[in-house]
Amino acid sequence: MKWNLNRWLAVSGVLVGSAALLMAALDTSDVKNVITGTAAFTSYKEEKPGTLRKITVADLPKPTKGVANQPKLVAKPSDAWPQAPQGFKVELYAEQLEGPREIRAAPNGDLFVSESTAGTVEVFRGIGSDGKPKEKSTFATGLRNNFGIAFYPLGANPKWVYFANTNSVIRYAYHNGDLKATG
Repeated sequence: MKWNLNRWLAVSGVLVGSAALLMAALDTSDVKNVITGTAAFTSYKEEKPGTLRKITVADLPKPTKGVANQPKLVAKPSDAWPQAPQGFKVELYAEQLEGPREIRAAPNGDLFVSESTAGTVEVFRGIGSDGKPKEKSTFATGLRNNFGIAFYPLGANPKWVYFANTNSVIRYAYHNGDLKATG
């Protein structure tokens, strides 16, 4: 997420306004234990009930240059595999997905997979004799860093499926077993 000047100003304005309202609500004129200045910045270990801290804009640390710390994908170690209880086994169902973020099972058993990098939602249906999906299809495209999936209403016959983007929530009509999205 890029922070531009307008966003910084908006956030700063909200913080300053909230601080002003809080200080107005807490009339600290007769309180003896008010910690101020840099001493007011502590960890949770030093927090105690009844202790007040007054932090002014002048007490805040100076802004620093922002950095983008993106995650780096590392290769899966060859011996890394989920452990299953006695009598069960774990097999690879699907691979080569583009940023899978969430898997949600539809009432009919289809697996909806939100692929954030690709901006799509893929649907995997059934299990073949090889342990792989019988069918794979794209349910929705053009999404933006999508991550959440929800069927509504809850239960066996939802009418809608919702996908959460970073900037919106999109609703599609859901027909149990029909793999065509209808907006």
